[in-house]
Amino acid sequence: MLTGSAYADLDRRLAADDAQWRQHYPGEPATRQPLHTVYVPADRVRADLVPRWGAQALAAVAEHGLPYPEELRERVGRKLSTEPVEDLRIDFEDGYGVREDETEDAHARAMAAYVATRPAPFTGIRIKSLEAPTRARAVRTLDRFLDSLGTIPPGFVVTLPKVSSVAQVEAMAALCRRLEPMAGQLRFELQIELPQAVLAADGTVPLARMIHASGGRCTGLHYGTYDYSAALGIAPGHQAADHPAADHAKAVMQVAAAGTGVRLSDGSTNILPVGDTAAVHAAWAVHAALVRRGLERGFYQGWDLHPAQLATRFGTAYAFFRDGAPLAARRLRDYLDRRDGGYLDEPATARMLAAFLRRGLHCGALDPAELDLDPATLDAL
Repeated sequence: MLTGSAYADLDRRLAADDAQWRQHYPGEPATRQPLHTVYVPADRVRADLVPRWGAQALAAVAEHGLPYPEELRERVGRKLSTEPVEDLRIDFEDGYGVREDETEDAHARAMAAYVATRPAPFTGIRIKSLEAPTRARAVRTLDRFLDSLGTIPPGFVVTLPKVSSVAQVEAMAALCRRLEPMAGQLRFELQIELPQAVLAADGTVPLARMIHASGGRCTGLHYGTYDYSAALGIAPGHQAADHPAADHAKAVMQVAAAGTGVRLSDGSTNILPVGDTAAVHAAWAVHAALVRRGLERGFYQGWDLHPAQLATRFGTAYAFFRDGAPLAARRLRDYLDRRDGGYLDEPATARMLAAFLRRGLHCGALDPAELDLDPATLDAL
């Protein structure tokens, strides 16, 4: 029989490993994750942006008809009327382009004033990359923005695009430390738009090291559909979020982020719902299929580039959660009551059942009364 000293020796041997595990893999955050991120160039942002996007989405639904059951259309209509944009990212990169320094400085300060009004539950800005040609402008924009913002509001992040190395993430974390005295805790998300983020010259996977190199500041990995596809030489007509190359990159993102608390976001589609009803329905069908596909693969967030995409974003997500909620709630009730309901669910599955239902509640797809489960129970799980 082992003595107590043997157990103590084992604890001593693994103490450093235990501490490293707790540091690097804290698990899924208990906070809400938005269903989408809306990207708007800084020079196109106006004070009424969020309600205007909601109104334009509602107008598209009224004009072209949304092919969903009536109950779902009503629920989506309420969402578009009350919270049409969950996460707003003000763009100073590709969508914004290259401007005179004084012009971008002015936009940075103006956008700080706008973000301070809390136009959406989650907000942020996308600066230019830390590659040599755009590095100084990226830092200057962030500096001007934070200087004008003052205090960082809850749910604010900085998007760092075209990340190609662990060193860039380390540099971004160091920059945040320098800027924090003026603004409060600063967090950022990484856009995975270059193959070098997925596979480095030495054959390693930088993505995994990037997350941990951020010092806990990295909140998300966002897939960049078109930059990544173009970097691989994929023809424009085949650049899409469901291309096999995209699936490979996102699978690596998913494995790298597992257990770290860093969340994932799928990319966008540039097929916009504009034109006559046939064209709008065709674009909606593409968007809805990509949204559903992402949700089924564990990507609960994605990019939206046009107001009319909000209708299919919320409609598809709501259908996904509402389709799965009855069985998920029943399985969770059986698990909690230790009943044999046809599924032998383990604790990890129970946690995911609870997380699935919480996501549905957070975005408005589900109502607590529908589940016959105390929301506090879901939070505890």
